Amino acid sequence: MNCTWPQNDVQMLLYHDTEWGTPVHDDKKHFEFLVLDCFQAGLSWKTILHRRKHFNKAFANFNVKKVAEFDEDKVLELMQNAGIITNKLKITETIKNAKEFMEIQKEFGSFDKYIWQFTDHKTIVTKVKQPSEILATSSESDEISKALKKRGFTFVGSTICYAYMQAAGIINDHLVSCSRYKEVMK
Repeated sequence: MNCTWPQNDVQMLLYHDTEWGTPVHDDKKHFEFLVLDCFQAGLSWKTILHRRKHFNKAFANFNVKKVAEFDEDKVLELMQNAGIITNKLKITETIKNAKEFMEIQKEFGSFDKYIWQFTDHKTIVTKVKQPSEILATSSESDEISKALKKRGFTFVGSTICYAYMQAAGIINDHLVSCSRYKEVMK
């Protein structure tokens, strides 16, 4: 039995089968998942995933340097973009988070080195047997949330951080019966 959350949605299934839970070591991908999970706050992942290509275009192909340079005119332009979630606070905070992301890159050499230190550079394997066993937060997501907030990030509560950790393969929440469970561990 594979994970049930993608249901029969083609995009969700493709995302599950090719990305979700695969350990990420690319800063651009880390930034993308952080942006998408920020916008997911209060919404379903399906809503965000179905708008992903629009987010990609709107946020300069998730080029953190370009996003950090967005100005008020760009914010107003994004507020008119029907392809994304037009929440001004989420847009402006994404720009702020891009600047903080770059500060971490400067300090640690990469965001990847920084974020993986929270799990001793290893994927947390949860060994989930039933969908009901999947958590929304963990002590690690609490710690990451607190650390990112201390650095000035916003929209990085523990639940958002946990979803990000799942996406980035920092935690393996695939059901043990899912074909992807062992695949992402290679």
